[in-house]
Parts: sequence; C-alpha cells; structure tokens
Amino acid sequence: MKPIQIDGDNFTLEQLYSVVLEGAQVELAPQARERMNASRAVVERLADSNTAVYGVNTGFGKMASVRISREQIRALQVNLVRSHACGIGAPLNEHETRAMLALRANAIAKGFSGVRPVVAETLCSMLNKGVHPVIPSQGSVGASGDLAPLAHLAQVAIGEGEAVLQGRSMPGAQAMQSAGISPLALEAKEGLALLNGTQGMLALLALGLRSAEIAADTSDVAAALSLDALRGSPAAFDERIARVRPYPGHAISAQNVRRLNRGSSIRESHRPPEKDPRVQDPYSLRCTPQVHGAARDVLAQVRATTAVELNSATDNPLVFAAPNAESGSGEIISGGNFHGQPLAIAADQLAVALTTFAGISERRVEQMTNPQTSQLPAFLVRDAGLNSGFMILQVAAAALASEMKTQAVPHSVDSIPTSANQEDYVSMGMAAARRIEPMMANLRNVLAIELLSACQGIDLLAPLRTGAEAQKAHDIVRKVSPTVEADRSLASDIAAVAGLIDKGSFSTLLR
Repeated sequence: MKPIQIDGDNFTLEQLYSVVLEGAQVELAPQARERMNASRAVVERLADSNTAVYGVNTGFGKMASVRISREQIRALQVNLVRSHACGIGAPLNEHETRAMLALRANAIAKGFSGVRPVVAETLCSMLNKGVHPVIPSQGSVGASGDLAPLAHLAQVAIGEGEAVLQGRSMPGAQAMQSAGISPLALEAKEGLALLNGTQGMLALLALGLRSAEIAADTSDVAAALSLDALRGSPAAFDERIARVRPYPGHAISAQNVRRLNRGSSIRESHRPPEKDPRVQDPYSLRCTPQVHGAARDVLAQVRATTAVELNSATDNPLVFAAPNAESGSGEIISGGNFHGQPLAIAADQLAVALTTFAGISERRVEQMTNPQTSQLPAFLVRDAGLNSGFMILQVAAAALASEMKTQAVPHSVDSIPTSANQEDYVSMGMAAARRIEPMMANLRNVLAIELLSACQGIDLLAPLRTGAEAQKAHDIVRKVSPTVEADRSLASDIAAVAGLIDKGSFSTLLR
C-alpha cells in the first residue's frame, strides 16, 4: 500500500483512522514541502531583521513584549518546549497519541506555520516507526492550543521526554535513536509551531466520533430487536412519516429498523387489531426514529466540524508567503486559530448525543423487564420470584444512563483566565473531548444490556422469529451469551457484548 500523502489540505477522517488503527504509513507530499519552504523563507527574513515578531524573537503569552536576541532564538524554542511539558494525569493511549502525531504533521504541512519541512517529516517518521511520546492527558485549557500535551509530543521530537517503542517505555532520546530518527534541532518559531494547535482535543474528538457512529448504528440494531421483543408496531417507522419532517437522521434510523425487522413472524402474530388492542407504543419505541435521528444529525454536525479542523492551520502566528514574489516576501499575522471553541462545542454536542442514545435505550430495557408493559414473563425469566432474571440489568443500565447525564454537562461554556489574564477566555476543549471515551464505555454497556434483554425477550416468544437481518444480530449475541434459563451472573455477558459493539459487529449489519 502506498503511504498516505500528508499535505495539509486533503487528509480525511478515514485516512486518519487507517494511520491510527491499522498502522498505515505516511509521507510529506511534495507540494506541502514547497509551501513550507516558502513560508519558512518569510520567517528567516524577519528573524534576521529588527522587526519584532511574536514567537520568533519575542517571549510568549504575557511576555510577548520581551525581545529575544538573534543568538538566543534557538534556546527560546527549546525552553518553550521544556517549560510547557508539564502535563498531568494518566497518559493518552497509543491510538490517541498516534492521532495527535498525524494531525500535527498535517497541520504543519499546510504551509502556514513557517517551519522547515523536516519538522513534519520527523513527526511522520515517528508515526511510521512507532515512536509514541508519553503524553499526560490533563493540563490543557484548549485555548492557545493544547499546549501541555503537544509539548510532551514535541519533547520526544527533539530527543527529550519519554516515549514508548515496541511496547517498552524509555527516554525519548533512546526511542528516537533505536528507531533511527534524528531528533530535531529547533530553529526560530519551530517549538511554538509544534505546541500551538488543537491536535490534542481534535485527536480525541475524531476517535470518539468513530466510536459514536458505530454506537449509533448499534442503537438502531438494538431498537429493532426490542421492537419485536415488545411486539411493537413498525408503523412509526413508515418512510412517509420521515418525508413530512425531513431530518436526515430520522430517515436513516427508520430505514434501518424497517430493514432489520422485515419478514418478522413476531410482527405478523399480532397484526390484526383483534389480536392486539394496543393503539400506540410508548415513546421509547414509537419515537425511536425521532430520538435516534436527532442524535445522528448531531454526529453529522460533529463530523463536519472535525473535517474542517482536520485540514486547518491552527497555530499562531501564521505565516503567509506572498505568491509569485521573491523568496522571503510575505507577512506574519497573529491571530487566534489555536482557540478550541469549535471543537469544545462539538464535543459537548457529541456528549449530549451519546447520552440520548443511552437514555432511550435504558427506557426500552425497562419496558422489556417490566411485566406491566412487556407482555413477557417478569424480568424476562421463567419462574420469576425464584429467579430475578434481568431485574438488576435494568438497574445497571439506569445507573450508567444517569451517570452519563452528569458527564454530558457542557465544558465549552466554562472558562478560567490564564497567562496573567492575557488568555482570558478559554475553551476547555481538551476536557470536553477527554470525557467522550468514558462516556462511550458507558453507552456500549447500556446497549449491551439492551441487546441481551431484547434477545432474551425474542427467545421467550419462540417459535416466532424476528426479521432475517435482526436475527443475525440475535445470533451474534447468542455466540457469547446463551439464553438465560435460570439465574446466573451476567457481568461477563455484558462485557462480551460490549466488546462486540466496540468491534463494530452489530453496526456492520447495516453496511
């Protein structure tokens, strides 16, 4: 397979996932190298002049007015990396770290950072050879970029800090040497360019989005099984209903459930009104397309935001080389593209969507386990009383769904001034993105409980069967969790099904 071209303009989420999850190789595109050389010439011209340029020959943040001599410019960049590498907490995992490396390389490759191509090439080499910096996950307020996390990444690039290579932790210098990569000797602005960006929060958000999209499809699969287990009506999923309120997510979820339950003998068994006097199903069934659909539309918005950020210049100052002019002509402009507000808001939206999927899923579990609403044996088990069946699974789902409500509290509306009030409004984007994976773990467990409950309900309706496509999901569950005939601990069953959700075993049924 040819290496993926890193050019700052055309990197996709699918390519990112290939690099992060499958180890696809990357390389700096020739056109990116040309743009980088052009912007670098602007920096070098100004560094040799008496003009004060932020981050090139001045201090940082509140100390931007302090001039730095030409002889101290290199020391300035190294000091910046060292001083900012003060992250806290558990390190990011390998996938998150790889995503940060790929995303920072791509942002620099866009050609507005004013750094030499070797900076991006070094990050690409670290990716290709598996040199993964140890990056503490806490310490960023998501405003002047993810400074502390990116500083730990930059430390290894310059041969300092800590790294993991082939599963072993070691000093960054040793990891780089073992991988045959020459550490960077930073020139003017290059330390700042490595630190000033949104790639910490973007990495976590992009990976969280992938998991969320898998969970959205899994939610439709679980709902389809629950609809049959509860002998609900598919009328609410009619495409005509979706057409007169044309939200894209609604149409997708309704179509998914229709397809999964097509041919269900359970449905046919209660179709005539004289067999089933119920007129309407509860909202957790009947409004599934509207609720799942709204959450799906949020995921689409988050994907759009992430796609923009993926190929954006997010450091400061930005270097604009003059087109078709002599080498070194151009302008350096200070701005705020490092600010994480777009991503912080997107992460908050994503958190709300995940909580929505979990909340309605738990309600369907309650409908199935409650004998007053399910038309099934109490708590989905024969000999109820002697057996408690799925009673506590619903309690566990309720606990997780409730926990997610507190996790979904918005971060993007929070702010605390930093850097002597110079950075007086911050995004908290890294924290907003950091809580997505714990929320995903909760959601996968709630959906696992719903899948187990629905499959148990369908088994209790045998010999009637669900639709052919939904039956495939039932069979996947039954490979790791047999029908419950009498009480047993279902903790391992929940974990096994949650693991299958994470792998995409159910979402692939809708591909």
